[in-house]
Amino acid sequence: MSRFQVKKVAVLGAGVMGAQIAAHLVNVRVPVVLFDLPAKDGPKNGIVSRAIDNLKKLKPAPLGDVADAVLIEQANYEDDLAKLGECDLVIEAIAERMDWKLDLYKKIAPHVAKHAILASNTSGLSITKLSEALPEALKPRFCGIHFFNPPRYMFLVELINTPTTEPQVLDQLEAFVTSTLGKGVVRAHDTPNFIANRVGIAGMLATLKEVEKFGLTPDVVDDLTGKKLGRASSGTFRTADVVGLDTMAHVIKTLQDNLDEKTDPFYPNFATPPVLAKLLELGNLGQKTKAGFFKKAGRDILRFDLAKGEYVPSGEKADEVYGRMLKKPAGERLKLLRESEGAQGQFLWAILRDSFHYAAVHLATIAESARDIDFAMRWGFGMKQGPFELWQEAGWKQVATWIQEDIDSGKALSSAPLPKWAFEGPVAEAGGVHTPQGSWSASANAFVPQRRLPVHERQLFPESVLDANAPDANKAGTTIQDEGDVRTWTLDGEVLIASIHSKMHAISPDVAEGLTAAVDLAEKEYKGLVIWSPDEMFSVGADLQAMLPAFVVAGIGAVEAAEEELQKVMLKIRYANVPVVSAVRGMALGGGCELAVHSAKRVAAMESYIGLVEVGVGLIPGAGGLTYIARRAAENASASTGTDILPFLTEGFTAAAMAKVGTGALDSKKLGYLLESDVIVPNKDELLYVALQQVKSMADAGWRPPLRRQFKVAGRSGAATIKGQLVNMRDGGFISQHDFHIASLIAEVVTGGDVDAGSLVTEEYLMTLERKAFCSLIVHPKTQERIMGMLSTGKPVRN
Repeated sequence: MSRFQVKKVAVLGAGVMGAQIAAHLVNVRVPVVLFDLPAKDGPKNGIVSRAIDNLKKLKPAPLGDVADAVLIEQANYEDDLAKLGECDLVIEAIAERMDWKLDLYKKIAPHVAKHAILASNTSGLSITKLSEALPEALKPRFCGIHFFNPPRYMFLVELINTPTTEPQVLDQLEAFVTSTLGKGVVRAHDTPNFIANRVGIAGMLATLKEVEKFGLTPDVVDDLTGKKLGRASSGTFRTADVVGLDTMAHVIKTLQDNLDEKTDPFYPNFATPPVLAKLLELGNLGQKTKAGFFKKAGRDILRFDLAKGEYVPSGEKADEVYGRMLKKPAGERLKLLRESEGAQGQFLWAILRDSFHYAAVHLATIAESARDIDFAMRWGFGMKQGPFELWQEAGWKQVATWIQEDIDSGKALSSAPLPKWAFEGPVAEAGGVHTPQGSWSASANAFVPQRRLPVHERQLFPESVLDANAPDANKAGTTIQDEGDVRTWTLDGEVLIASIHSKMHAISPDVAEGLTAAVDLAEKEYKGLVIWSPDEMFSVGADLQAMLPAFVVAGIGAVEAAEEELQKVMLKIRYANVPVVSAVRGMALGGGCELAVHSAKRVAAMESYIGLVEVGVGLIPGAGGLTYIARRAAENASASTGTDILPFLTEGFTAAAMAKVGTGALDSKKLGYLLESDVIVPNKDELLYVALQQVKSMADAGWRPPLRRQFKVAGRSGAATIKGQLVNMRDGGFISQHDFHIASLIAEVVTGGDVDAGSLVTEEYLMTLERKAFCSLIVHPKTQERIMGMLSTGKPVRN
């Protein structure tokens, strides 16, 4: 079977989305050429050049490494159309104007390679209408591809076919988007705004309607509709500000222009809300103009008051009783909200009912199945559960009855009844739209299984929906040991897996013991060991809460003993007789970072945030992190032509002393916590598969652990040089005296202590220095202030 190879991609349009799509292609090492109009003044590629420069300033950062901006090739439509013939995929991402897009298609069509896929990144225009401008030969290779902003971070990508799109084309594109770009793909029908924006923006408009009806303010609404409701922490209005009110207005206009009361019974609710219209009139477009629904004034956050036409103080919180209601089980939660007498409770029930109602009425026309709507809302709008999942969990028949009663009594936003399938037939009999056999397709009138392409075989535990009976990674495979905070298990009998399940995967003595046992077992019976956990976090480091009681009861000796045991675990992993691979995703901080760097190899998800952060609690890395920095500096120096270790040490010292954390896997590599030989995996759901394959290939290739050897250190003269710079920072007021003290201890450890430059030391020697410095700090009053501050507030104390 021939494989669709994407060797190069063209992105047409260097606007906000086009440039960021190009940036993400560079992140995942796909060559890309970015096109735009020729500039009227200056260099012809000036528009593209300015867009690339802007990528370096955007937050959150579109580029994993800003230095990679130079890898985006620049082009314009006047001189460079021939370059399209070099590309296997062409993504059009110009402004949302049908006439502009059609004109561009006529211009580029003769230059698109005969095998290439052409895809439009429209957020809601008809893909079928766009295809009409294309020659017949290109139509089978044309489709829609809708990235969500910002494309590096948003998991959702919608793919949309036309009646003439070849099924194989969509399969090929889905494989590329899934594995290479690291996204979750939902296939949408060619209807206005597709799935996520159709349901999401309709939900936002419904929310604004209900806000007006119940007389609530934006600050209270955001408090109710954020994390408490299982949605994005930014809530409703803050999310709109981040997205951009002009962008929101554009998506609303797409609904207004392409729908009517016949095609959407909720159409009367799509009028631009008065408050949005006023903010647009004022030019207050949200975060990009520093004013929208909210505005920052010094340290204060203000909210826009439509009645007064000005910004007023905000900060009001929702009634605590509703926070307690939202913690109840789904069925009880919805019943309490529906029966509540307060405006806030009635509002919450109303927006949930509206979302259930809208999704059910439109399921047949916008999506293949209920699964696609739930995934789209989870991945595109940051919801913990999609609307159908919450409805089903709360009790399908009861909630359906409540919704229909509200429709009949005129409380709902539309008089359209729920579809018959909601009350009778297979859905009613199954108790919902999601079953082990599949999810309900209203268009097919059947439960349809989740689509499985060959690329999905790399996802051992893919995301699934409620009641789909998908395998649970916490229980899957054969459990070997599951006592304390580490589960050791295997999927295939060849590779052992160790999963940490302590809170935030903190490394307690119990975890250290579990990892030691896992290495011992792997050496006896398996090809190797993978350290992987199924949720977002790798490890936040040592468990301070577990350490402090021992310190109080037994004194500093207990802490030193615990640190020594943790150091022994790290060395055991480093010198294990089988390869130990850390599969890193999310945060790998402090001891989590030390665990990763002592592994034989790291397989890291693109969004892995790795760093030694102990300075934040007034400590130094004490489980081999500084030893790793010193050893790597010596190894890098020995591979160079110079003899001075200090230049190779500076970056590692700075990273530890300033508690720098990589802003992703690529940045973590720059900091030295990932190596060139490590593997970066774009799709988080492929992480375990890749890690297991790495262990097997290393073992099959005859892997052996490194030999223990001494290495050179920078010595007391190196420490003196670093301390001289620290004195300047302290005296200039950039760091406190305690910061200076901690950084000086870090300098002494990474340079080898009181020895001559070039002295040979062992890892054990440096770890002894680590322990001594760590223990001297833990008894220091200012460090104790930092530790207690972090444990009580979760925020660092500066003293």
